[in-house]
Amino acid sequence: MKKKTNCTYIGGQAVIQGVMMRGRSGMATVVRDDNGEIQMEAKRITPPEQRKKWMRFVFVRGIVNFVLSLVSGMQALLRSSEVAVAQDDEAPPKLNKWVADKWKISVSDIVTTIATMFGVAIALLLFLFLPYYFTDLIANAAGGAEGAIGDKGSLWYNMLEGGFRILIFILYILFTLLFKSLRETYCYHGAEHKTINCYEYGLPLTVDNVRNCSRLHDRCGTTFLFIVMFISIIMFALMGWLVGSRITTGIAQLDFVLVFLIKLVFLPIVASVSYEVLRLLARFQSPVLFPLKAPGYLLQKLTTREPTDEMIECAILAFQKVLDMDADPESPEKTFVTETKLTKLQSMMKRHFAEKDIDESDAEWILSLTLGVPRSELGEERVVTQKECGKILALYEERLTGKPLWYIFGNTEFYGYRINVDERVLIPRPETEILVQQAIAAVAEGDKVLDLCTGSGAVAIAIAGEAAKDKNITVTAADISDDALEVARDNVRLNKVNVSVVKSDLFENIRGKFNIITANPPYVKTAEIETLQREVRDFEPRLALDGGEDGLDFYRRIAGKINRYVVRGGMLILECGEDQSRDVLKIFSRCDYAMVVKDLSGKERVVKIVF
Repeated sequence: MKKKTNCTYIGGQAVIQGVMMRGRSGMATVVRDDNGEIQMEAKRITPPEQRKKWMRFVFVRGIVNFVLSLVSGMQALLRSSEVAVAQDDEAPPKLNKWVADKWKISVSDIVTTIATMFGVAIALLLFLFLPYYFTDLIANAAGGAEGAIGDKGSLWYNMLEGGFRILIFILYILFTLLFKSLRETYCYHGAEHKTINCYEYGLPLTVDNVRNCSRLHDRCGTTFLFIVMFISIIMFALMGWLVGSRITTGIAQLDFVLVFLIKLVFLPIVASVSYEVLRLLARFQSPVLFPLKAPGYLLQKLTTREPTDEMIECAILAFQKVLDMDADPESPEKTFVTETKLTKLQSMMKRHFAEKDIDESDAEWILSLTLGVPRSELGEERVVTQKECGKILALYEERLTGKPLWYIFGNTEFYGYRINVDERVLIPRPETEILVQQAIAAVAEGDKVLDLCTGSGAVAIAIAGEAAKDKNITVTAADISDDALEVARDNVRLNKVNVSVVKSDLFENIRGKFNIITANPPYVKTAEIETLQREVRDFEPRLALDGGEDGLDFYRRIAGKINRYVVRGGMLILECGEDQSRDVLKIFSRCDYAMVVKDLSGKERVVKIVF
């Protein structure tokens, strides 16, 4: 037997056509659907060390881990069943469509709920009710002599019940082997064990290495269940000795129900003790402990099978994702692409955006633009198909990286015009529309307009497009960036407006004088750029942000030459930072008239200067 040199806390389980792995701070489920596509779902969980102190006490932690593992395992199993069978979104079954339209829920939600309730009921029936029922029948037939099988408080009685429980468990496993789909699940179970063993042996996680590892593992859930059944014999024997023979209401059926309910209450305690035993056995590899581990290994021979390379690939991906999430708090969560409710999807996206300090309204924009539904109607429940969900989640996961939403879509709306944007230009902000409003209000027939630092060309396009409705004007857009000018020219063609685009470092290549000059120059202080939101700092062009030490460099440069390029009575309209308007006015103190215009938030955003 190889010696384990890299023991890990990561565990897992097989799910429908895939594997779930669970670490300290994350869990990941990887499933291969019927189209052969691999899908992953990963989410954050609370690390053990961050749980409440009482939840970490010995024995108490066993109950906590048992419940958490049961819940997360069931969730992973049900989620995998939703995605494992690929759906045809182009032609959904009539039942699916009727339920979705009528009740605003998906058929898979109904099936999942029924399956969960049915599964819990079957488990209680098979492993708690039937063993007790069969033992009770034998005990009643044998009589109630003290210390004999018929004595419900005797060791023999509880050993017989435990024996029935183990027998039913083994027969249940053998029965499941008759079904191809469950045999496939046992193969994924083997892939899960092999992957964990490979890591613990200190080997690189490759398909070849994993394939050559053992499919048996000390922390297997099958072994845990056997320990639960063994411990239950001891615990229920003690309980039977204390209260079993004292429960006599005079009604046999009521006595039966009361004892059954008491054992049901004791089940978490049995699980807690079993957890500590499993934890202790897993820590040591001594041959002395092999007899204690052997029953679990034998059962694992039934519940694990040799996996295919494709199954191993799923297990490796799930394990690596959990490792990454435990090591990196920024490792993104992922969601299965599957049919789901609109409100559920929207809630999930908003929650995760909030955790990443991303504007929650971006979730509404993604849903609205992808589904073709107005944002105001997103509160109305509907079912999002698997195909729609795939498109939405692709955008959602890209947004989680910090990439601005409108770069992801490739365009945005500005003053009613579609403006293409990418990392070469700043994304036009709603507050800049105040500048456009002021320019349109001031422009007159035959005016010449110049837009400096045009970037995407949004300001120049909006002015030209609106003024052209009733006035004949000329508009020139200038920028120093070749990349920005390329985007601006594309937007001019897209919106079919009459705008001349020229390369110029402010006024450097500008000829003639203009009636109106607009500019939204870089105005962020150099030292403050690193404090900006990640999506601005890391994605938008620094050239369009950096306004120098105090953020006013470009205003000074414009002021130095403005008189050569503006006609008498002409107007300069500038956007500025929310705390810069007074400083900008000082820079342009030699003018005939100046005023400040506030944006919709009440912040001083635009400065109008008349010469």
